[in-house]
Amino acid sequence: MEDWLRLAHWTQGKPYRIERVRLVDEELLLEGDFAPSPLALLTPEDQVFVAAFVRAHGSIKQMEASFGLSYPTIKKRLDRLAEGLTFVEAQVQTVATKAPTPSAPGLSALLDALEAGSMGVAEALARLESKTSADKATENQDERPVGPSIP
Repeated sequence: MEDWLRLAHWTQGKPYRIERVRLVDEELLLEGDFAPSPLALLTPEDQVFVAAFVRAHGSIKQMEASFGLSYPTIKKRLDRLAEGLTFVEAQVQTVATKAPTPSAPGLSALLDALEAGSMGVAEALARLESKTSADKATENQDERPVGPSIP
C-alpha cells in the first residue's frame, strides 16, 4: 500500500500535524510543526477523484465514463471538494452579453404550428436554422476563471 494511502487510512480524516520530515535523497532531517497540504487532508477516495479529474483535463464527460456517475453527481462532488479547498481562490468573471431566450415567442409559435400540423417539419427546421444562425451573432453569458490566487 502506498504511504500516502496508509497515512490517509490511519488518520481517517481527522486533523493531524507533521513533526518530522526527512528528505530521502539528502542528509537532511527537519523537525518542527508542519501542516499537511489541504489536498493531503482529503479522504483517499477524494484524492483519487481529484487526481482523476486533473488527468481528465477537467472533462466531466470523461469523469462520467471513468466513474460511471451522472453529470449532476460529478458536479455535486466537485462543488463539495471546492468548498473544502479554500487555499486557492478562483474568481469567476461574468461577461455580460445578450443571452438568447429559449422561450422566445417565435420558438413557441413554431412549436405550436408544428404540433397543430399547420407547418411541416421541413419548414419548421428551415425557420429554426435561420433563427439559430441569427442567434450565433450573440454569445451566451460566458464565465471564465481569472487566474487563481493563493490568499
